[in-house]
Amino acid sequence: MGTPLLLLLLFSLPLRAGGRGGLRVFVVAHSHMDVGWIYTVQESMHAYAANVYSTVVEELMNGKQRKFIAVEQEFFRLWWDGVATDKHKKEVHQLLQEGRLEFVIGGQVMHDEAVTLIDDQILQLTEGHGFLYETFGIRPQFSWHVDPFGASATTPTLFALAGFNAHLISRIDYDLKDDMQKNKKLQFVWQGSPSLSEKQEIFTHVMDQYSYCTPPRLPFSDRSGFYWNGIAVFPDPPKDGVYPDMSLPVTDTNIHLYAQAMVANIKERAAWFRTSDVLWPWGCDKQFFNASVQYSNMDLLLDYINKHSDELGVTVQYATVGDYFQAVYNRNLTWEIRDSQDFLPYSTEAFQAWTGFYTSRSALKGIARRASSLLYAGESFFTMYVQKHPAGPICKYRALKQLQSLRWAVSEVQHHDGITGTESPKVKDMYTDNLIYGMFNVKKLMASIIFDMNNAKKDGEVYSSVYNKHSRIPGATGVDQYVVVYNPLAWNITTFVTVSVSHSAMGVYDELGHSVPAQVQSSVESRSAYDLYILVEISGLSYRKYNVKPLNGKQSAFIGRLVKYKRKDITRADQKSQQFLPVVNNCYQVLFDPNTNLMRSITERETNQTVQLTQEFLEYHVNGDVAKGPISDNYFFAPNGSAVPVSKAVGLEVVSGKLMTEIRQYFYSNVTAQNYTYAVYTRIYTVPEGYDGNMLCHRIEQEYRVGPLEINREAVLRTTTNLNTEQLLYTDNNGYQIQKRPFKAYVDNPVARNYYPMVQTAYIEDNTTRLMLLTERAHGVSSQGNGQVEVMLHRRLWNNHQWDVSNNLTLNDSSVVRPVIWLILGTKAVSNILYRTSALALEHRPIVMFGALSGDKPKLPRQLQQHSVHESSVTLPPNLHLQTLSIPGWRYSSDHAEQVHNVHVGKQKQGDADFSRVLLRIRHLYEVGEDPVLSQPVTVNLKSLLQGLGSVKQVEERSLTGTWDVNTLTRWKWKTVKSPSKGFSNSSETSENCTVTIHPKEIRTFFVYFQGQ
Repeated sequence: MGTPLLLLLLFSLPLRAGGRGGLRVFVVAHSHMDVGWIYTVQESMHAYAANVYSTVVEELMNGKQRKFIAVEQEFFRLWWDGVATDKHKKEVHQLLQEGRLEFVIGGQVMHDEAVTLIDDQILQLTEGHGFLYETFGIRPQFSWHVDPFGASATTPTLFALAGFNAHLISRIDYDLKDDMQKNKKLQFVWQGSPSLSEKQEIFTHVMDQYSYCTPPRLPFSDRSGFYWNGIAVFPDPPKDGVYPDMSLPVTDTNIHLYAQAMVANIKERAAWFRTSDVLWPWGCDKQFFNASVQYSNMDLLLDYINKHSDELGVTVQYATVGDYFQAVYNRNLTWEIRDSQDFLPYSTEAFQAWTGFYTSRSALKGIARRASSLLYAGESFFTMYVQKHPAGPICKYRALKQLQSLRWAVSEVQHHDGITGTESPKVKDMYTDNLIYGMFNVKKLMASIIFDMNNAKKDGEVYSSVYNKHSRIPGATGVDQYVVVYNPLAWNITTFVTVSVSHSAMGVYDELGHSVPAQVQSSVESRSAYDLYILVEISGLSYRKYNVKPLNGKQSAFIGRLVKYKRKDITRADQKSQQFLPVVNNCYQVLFDPNTNLMRSITERETNQTVQLTQEFLEYHVNGDVAKGPISDNYFFAPNGSAVPVSKAVGLEVVSGKLMTEIRQYFYSNVTAQNYTYAVYTRIYTVPEGYDGNMLCHRIEQEYRVGPLEINREAVLRTTTNLNTEQLLYTDNNGYQIQKRPFKAYVDNPVARNYYPMVQTAYIEDNTTRLMLLTERAHGVSSQGNGQVEVMLHRRLWNNHQWDVSNNLTLNDSSVVRPVIWLILGTKAVSNILYRTSALALEHRPIVMFGALSGDKPKLPRQLQQHSVHESSVTLPPNLHLQTLSIPGWRYSSDHAEQVHNVHVGKQKQGDADFSRVLLRIRHLYEVGEDPVLSQPVTVNLKSLLQGLGSVKQVEERSLTGTWDVNTLTRWKWKTVKSPSKGFSNSSETSENCTVTIHPKEIRTFFVYFQGQ
């Protein structure tokens, strides 16, 4: 909580039996409230969630010894804004001051750790923390990551950067947990980042085998244990207040039996930890909707145990997570260090490998990432508009609401049953609807800004399309059609954007009327449309405007010519052919085999290194009958055997042009089949002289079309090379750092247990050459053979497991998905330079808006400059990434004492959003020692960097989520073998004159204020 009063209270907690050699038990009351999963947020609020907060607050006020922890902010905020009475609100403030209600994690959700991107983890954490600090002046300092399916090494680093003192996880591989329990190694200091190591380490507690729930059954009862309010009922709470499976009330006749059961469980758990302090979670999913019956029974039980503490060897107390960690910290023990290895994948037993969710609901994973990318662009676009046009006509408050709707939706879907694809169909629809609504709002805002910046008349129109080729530029209307392209990255980019047009003879012109290189060709998606590829060159955080018009003449776009090849039966291919079809640009020569229509090899032209490379689609067949063996579902992947090739024939079309060659491959079940389930569109770009095409030239872009699948099929793309990789795979943690994945020879279920999440990057390599895969959504990835990498692209499953069926969690996903992967092939040195920036270029592709700007007149270059964002460009060196540039709108004071005072006197309720504070984050992309040049620390002058936005008046360095001044942030320093002294750690380097030096893997956060705001 950060207040001296609270620390004093924590230090003065009585030790009681714990000091006499007995066990001291911390009973942590909690309710695990999924933001989604089986029921929608609205259904959950109505059935139980609102009652959790209303009744818990009331009951905490009825007993001074009682405590409770609150976790996910989405439910709490909905309750606070729409349900809580003024009395409730006053009581919450009091309980927080007394330390009896504690917010842990404090994010909007408990985010998934396997398939989420670091940007979105930070966003949802920042959203929750901003609300808590603005409303209560408090800052969470402990985590409670009890339910994500495996643990990433990124999370401990983020929580350390946010100012946390300890981290708590639960779901790790069953055999590893068993081993750690036996050896009392469930607690350690985790150095999640190899580059930040000790600087951002955090004490980590792994829950034992009982995890976050109270033991569900009692030896003396056929009802649940310790859940006196029973199980939540949907859709409506029962009118008589009687719920299913309510635990037996505590009475004089059974209290000793309850005490014996509780103490036995406590002692079993205590044997797995080093100290006599025992964390005993009291609660589970959807608990405490009737806190009165919960606490009234537990009060009796705790009093009874404490009265008999000498004979039982245990004292018990209500506690928060902070109370427990404070007690462990006070023991002053020396802890082992865990390095940057993560806890992925996660299995609950050999045939329950939780690796299917890395791919489940691929369409939702795709839209969640597109929404995140659009939000990233919209935030910086709005921030620049406010700084450059403080008196502009756009209503800033409405604009902030538009951005907030997408912040909320993107935060919400990061929940560990959201982007994971492990929710019911109606909850998937809820996430999707909220994302689409937020995206619509942000597109509308960006279009309004374009309008204002271009002084367009009111009868013009701007409509936007984010990576959506289906929105077509209308034909000739007498009004000039513009394509407006915004680059949201703080680097200069040269790339292609694609728009759908109605004519093949098109001309593209820049703001000065100069012709722009472009290529038009028949569309893959529609026979009546054409795809227009426009070569754009845009500086950092800037937009360009291109006039697109149909014409016939010399300056029209290059036409891509289509050649259709005969469909080939790949089962009968003549292997002796030496004639191959070459596709060449300045960086690669890709050969296709005309006997099979499949890719044959890629040559990296600078080193003349050739890698034999073939790609094929395969399917894992899975069982749907629980009586016949293990099943695959939303969570689990349990294949029946090896993957089976899906196609016997491949069709080929090649579209050749001066700027781009597109190879279209269609995979058929046999030579005569009418329809295909799988297709690959491979694009290789040729950049004209005078353009910086290094990154564009070095990528082989592949778009896949997969589906609809047959039931109980899991679709993979397997790429097989002649690289001697020894089956070693590398994958990323959340787009932040890389993990080494050696193939493990499990006796049971080795295929599924060697699958890992690829959020943004995966690669294989030998001594000289690396093949990298970059992706725009999460997938499962594996190396099932030497020189191989396979990506799971889609899943469609049904099983008769009663729990899955009754909760509609069978994943009967009949969609067609269109994921994109970029391939980079080259030496390790070359790929090191390219892949970080390329991964972000794929993540944050330019935002394309189409407009009929009828008010435009031809402008002179100088006038043009006044109305363009060119002079506002923000450019960072290639090893630094502009992680965030936004106007959060928070009203809290940067001065903590002042903020606490404002909350205390009720001042925080007044006032409008603050538009003067800009949130800036900069991330160093490289690890220590990864590259001789790019791994060096970088010194940046923030005034110079941001001069395009205005004159910087003041810079404050903050913690990751903005709620701490780094100069006052001190975290607990836990004793380790390497660092034998306990104390507090403060890792800030105060910046002088707005100059900061950013070291490898650092994420630095600032509040920036400009003159005149």
